[in-house]
Amino acid sequence: MAVGRDTQLVACRKGQALGLGGGIAQRGTFAKAWRNDVIAAAMSPGPRHVPKPVCEVTTELRDKGVNIGEIILNAGDGTPVDAPSGGGHGVAFGLLPSEVETIGRHKLLIEHHGNVREHFIYKVRFVLRKVKIPSIVLCQCPVVLEDFEAIGVSTRNKKGETQGVLVDLVTGIVRRESVPQQKLDEIVSKVKKALREIEEGKFTDM
Repeated sequence: MAVGRDTQLVACRKGQALGLGGGIAQRGTFAKAWRNDVIAAAMSPGPRHVPKPVCEVTTELRDKGVNIGEIILNAGDGTPVDAPSGGGHGVAFGLLPSEVETIGRHKLLIEHHGNVREHFIYKVRFVLRKVKIPSIVLCQCPVVLEDFEAIGVSTRNKKGETQGVLVDLVTGIVRRESVPQQKLDEIVSKVKKALREIEEGKFTDM
């Protein structure tokens, strides 16, 4: 796929497109980029969980020269079994060993797990317990790093129980809706900043 002045290779489909969201928004899909720099993890598709914002975000980042792949999680809805609140249609959020391995091959993870604060902060903790790379979270409702630190997530400011580190947040990303250019610009800026810090070894010992 030609994006801007550079050519990037992105293999977008695992199989036939099903349901809401189109071809890439299918459970188990991994869109592999040319280089393993950044990977975006999106919720599983469904009536409420359409990974549209993530596809728009990855398109914008590719246009700005960032090599980014995308993975649609097999069990990306629901909440982890150790979350204090229920939800997610009675299913448990989780990661397959193959998903952990795929995400772990990259330098930076972008996570988009929805809108409900008491759901997605525990999803982030679950993921970063298993994946040892820095992460940026995209979400709809207002949150700060301290909200994640309070449940044990390691952040750029405080070491917690997770091996992965949450380095930044972008709020105001509404599921099923187009992402405003101002938010896309913020995401690009924070992703490029995180990649520079990773190259400088900022999060190596965290």
